[in-house]
Amino acid sequence: MSGASETRSPKPSALNGFEETVKDFWNSRPRRPHSGRKLAGVAAAIGRRYGIDPVVVRIALVVTTIFGGFGVPFYLLGWLFLPGESDEVSGFESLIGRGRSSVSPAFAVVLMILTVVSAGGSITGSWFDGGGLISCALIAAALYLLHRSRGHENRPAPVAARTSYPAFTGNGAFTMTDTAEAPSPARGWDPLAADPAGWDLPDAPPAQEPRPTPPPPPSYQAPQRRPRSKVGSATFALAVVTAGAAVLAGLNGATWFDAQHIVGLVLGVVGIGLVAGAFARGGRGLIGLAIPLAIAGLVLTAAPFKNFDVRGGLGDINPTPQALTELKPLYQHAAGDIDLDLTKLPDGAPYSTTVSNGAGNTTVTVPANADVTFDCHTGAGEASCFGRKSDGVGEAALIGTDNGPDGVGGQKITLKVSNNVGDVEVRRD
Repeated sequence: MSGASETRSPKPSALNGFEETVKDFWNSRPRRPHSGRKLAGVAAAIGRRYGIDPVVVRIALVVTTIFGGFGVPFYLLGWLFLPGESDEVSGFESLIGRGRSSVSPAFAVVLMILTVVSAGGSITGSWFDGGGLISCALIAAALYLLHRSRGHENRPAPVAARTSYPAFTGNGAFTMTDTAEAPSPARGWDPLAADPAGWDLPDAPPAQEPRPTPPPPPSYQAPQRRPRSKVGSATFALAVVTAGAAVLAGLNGATWFDAQHIVGLVLGVVGIGLVAGAFARGGRGLIGLAIPLAIAGLVLTAAPFKNFDVRGGLGDINPTPQALTELKPLYQHAAGDIDLDLTKLPDGAPYSTTVSNGAGNTTVTVPANADVTFDCHTGAGEASCFGRKSDGVGEAALIGTDNGPDGVGGQKITLKVSNNVGDVEVRRD
């Protein structure tokens, strides 16, 4: 016993604040594994890093995609900024010359563009006001708390950068290899790369004994294939039925079933199928259906024409009412051109009508001396009403009253024209 106090290795210090936690998270980021991944391995990387089931991470991504849409940009960010299992750096860092990554620079640029587009769509357009920001905050808070509580566990080892050194072959020549050690000056090598022992001629190689004939290989047996899961087929069939039922409901007057909600319902069915496939080891092909659906949903929610209606028919229509009993209060069309002629109606009591078109051009012709109160709007296209014009995407509606060349005293008409995509024109006969 020397009486000296026993020396113990210090324990890892706890994370003491937000900034230190964020820095430590970046320095010990999860690495996307080669095995156990469904697409890019982001969910598997987070699950392994913090000791949770990757299925839970996938469910969270599906939920945040449906409610707010931020699950898609978060996954793309993970693909871009989390390095692979055998990569030196992430795809973004490789793009700016920080090291080697399995993500090519061209694909890293594509990921950046998709991230910006999907993040903008989830924040600026959502079924729930602020849903994208809320889901983003929830994901960030969950990662922060996970790293605070489990950041000291399963820390990935850094991948050393590859370096090439000349390796001496023993016959006076050098070869380049990634595994050879750097030459040491203590070995006293000749500057001309000649080993002094290399000047002696080598002895003749000993005679090789004949090798025994190997036994014949056993008969080949093909590996048994695992039974194919029916999750993908069942989910696809259910998604088709859901889409068809939603479209029929919209055509029959259910206003909730617009294009955005129909895409969301189908995407929800596909998401449930992906989660079920994660347990049953099937349904991987559903990813090819989920990605375009997610992009379509983001485009529809971010676009200025948010209420695209599936009700109404398809094709061109040219209604020309001859009497007030033939005039409809609403002319609604899903796609096609509408040319409404009101010049054949007799003068009399004031009347009003509404024209709603999903995709196509809409033209309304009124009598020359009518007093028209109008509301004209198109989500994307040109609107022209009695000389007033607007052109572009998301422009404000043209609202006002035009009494014609004779002034006040003509037939009173209240007219509302709304297009999602296409040109709108209200003109006089």
